[in-house]
Amino acid sequence: MTEPVVVPRSEHGLSRKSIDPDALSVLYRLHRAGHVGYLVGGSVRDLLLGRQPKDFDIGTSAHPYQVKRLFRNCWVVGRRFRLAHVRFGTKAIEVATFRSANPDDDAKTPAGPEETRSEPVPTERERAISRDNTFGTPEQDAYRRDFTVNALFYDIATLSIIDYVHGLDDLSGRVIRSIGDPEARFHEDPVRMLRALVLASRLDFDIDPPVEAAIARCRSLIATAAPARLMEEAYKVLRSGRSAAAFVKLARSGLLGAMSPELEQGMARDLPTWLAALDTYRRAASRATPLPNAVLVGTLLVPLGLVDRSPRPHVHVPDDGAGRSPVPRLGVLPPARRDVQRLGHILQAQRRLLDLGAPLRSQRAVMAREVFDDALLWLRIHGGTSEVVAYWDDLAARYRGAPAEPAPAARRRRRRRRGRSRPAASTSK
Repeated sequence: MTEPVVVPRSEHGLSRKSIDPDALSVLYRLHRAGHVGYLVGGSVRDLLLGRQPKDFDIGTSAHPYQVKRLFRNCWVVGRRFRLAHVRFGTKAIEVATFRSANPDDDAKTPAGPEETRSEPVPTERERAISRDNTFGTPEQDAYRRDFTVNALFYDIATLSIIDYVHGLDDLSGRVIRSIGDPEARFHEDPVRMLRALVLASRLDFDIDPPVEAAIARCRSLIATAAPARLMEEAYKVLRSGRSAAAFVKLARSGLLGAMSPELEQGMARDLPTWLAALDTYRRAASRATPLPNAVLVGTLLVPLGLVDRSPRPHVHVPDDGAGRSPVPRLGVLPPARRDVQRLGHILQAQRRLLDLGAPLRSQRAVMAREVFDDALLWLRIHGGTSEVVAYWDDLAARYRGAPAEPAPAARRRRRRRRGRSRPAASTSK
């Protein structure tokens, strides 16, 4: 058993005031119920660096259904490893039981009240998946994580930082180092290669030379990862505010070419400029400001020429024989059809947004369209001068939500009444 480094509250700068109040309430309730509750992972890392975490995840000794019994607003999710999501409105605090270092040595997840014993016998594949669904100690959980700076714990009971893997040293040295043999870890999960490079660019850290060498040897494995998962990771990169730097690192490592030769070629053309524009907006806007997937997909597709910018844009791909165009793929990255279709509507709206001389009634009709907000966001990031954007911002502030201006009534043509024939005047003789 490894003796951890424990940094007391008086020797570190992580304050409870910086932790999400809902995450704090979950930690306190776990502690009052007699369970170990730690703030874990990236949130501890970011707080120690003085950054605002995106998520606040919790590790605990409580099993998922024990967590569920403590919180009425809790749902148990996941198949490979069960997690408890404690929901506060649209926000979910993820609570994970400490994982075992060696799944074969630990007990399986105990059945919860929602599970029955009459389920069919699992297949070999299902048994292989369920082997990961085992519980362990905080130390074992730390060694299951990917990089040392992501394996730090904050103990709500003692307000101390707990470090089993020398993550504090790497945090101060500003280096991304793998826990264990990096090549073995990348074979376990190829997406870790992507995360190493993206994390280094986001934090402006160096990458440990053995990690760089392992990426060079294992980069072809990235094509074996689930495409939808890779696409979701790409969206996270684009929302980070450091996408241009991340794509440069990905291209230099060869990992970008292994994922998408199209994007690798685009880095030699216009793609860096488009990524830089997206980063500029992301860093200036509030973190709560959403960036729709369609805008992110367009940032990749348009500079590559896969979507044109004509008044009626379309995707440059052949028909799939079923009467519709297939969605363009970026190597192993598959954008969703609905996102590409919405991108087409966003680009179609640009011509109307740039026409400031159109009648007010037509401009108000543009604002009433469901795609208006996304189209204006695209204009704000990629297409408009500040004067054009300011014009639509002012117009939206004045007229958005106001009743639509009624169309002028058509002038009714007055019908001539046909006069009655008058009787002829009688003449007296």
